Amino acid sequence: MNTIIDTIMGAKRIVAMTGAGISTLCGIPDFRGPAGLYKNPDAERIFDIDWFDRDPSIYYRGCRELVYGLGDFSPGPVHIALKRLEGMGKLTGIITQNIDMLHQRAGSKRVYEVHGSPVLHHCRKCGDAKAFNEIMSMIAANGGAERLGEPYVPRCACGGAYKPDITFFGEALPEAAFRGAQELSMTADLMLVLGTSLTVYPAAGLPRITLQAGGRIAIVNAQPTSMDDAACARADNLATFAEQILNLNAESEFMV
Repeated sequence: MNTIIDTIMGAKRIVAMTGAGISTLCGIPDFRGPAGLYKNPDAERIFDIDWFDRDPSIYYRGCRELVYGLGDFSPGPVHIALKRLEGMGKLTGIITQNIDMLHQRAGSKRVYEVHGSPVLHHCRKCGDAKAFNEIMSMIAANGGAERLGEPYVPRCACGGAYKPDITFFGEALPEAAFRGAQELSMTADLMLVLGTSLTVYPAAGLPRITLQAGGRIAIVNAQPTSMDDAACARADNLATFAEQILNLNAESEFMV
């Protein structure tokens, strides 16, 4: 049976598709996990565009720590392992469902964020753009309202609320990022599916593009996925996978 490491060693154009599992290794809660955001009573409203336009404080209350506390977290072992594969010339790019920006902080160069990113925020009225750090500064400067129990909502001079460029329910995926992810999937001779159960579409359909183009997929995820039967290799321990990548050399025959 092929192992994931053996498969990586034989591949020339590897693409990684990552999900929440690689971020939980950094201490970031999985949205759907026991302590995740979707346990919040307002969960269905937090990332709903109609609710944001009605009351943006629901989002800023729900994501105060999860999104605007991301500076407290550092890239984890899988982020670093993928950067290592990139440095070896094997990894051509990363497709991520995550919104935590940790791949970029790990130094990865080609990252397609198919569910958007908080790197930029735009005013819902006039379209004015602010960078994540600017929004963080606005939040930090207005902590008094939060101490009184009211979430602070960053607003533009025109009065509109700033919304992160995360894809909310009711919005289309970022066109350029998703198109880039599709093109990357078509070029891969191996897609590594890491830390995602492949339940959220249309992103979950990207591994099929690799298969249809003649490539293979290898999966490392703690839970079963809908694509397990199509994988050429399968493992469940992301930390072990990352450790073996970081120890990789041209003669490696490690087992996952």
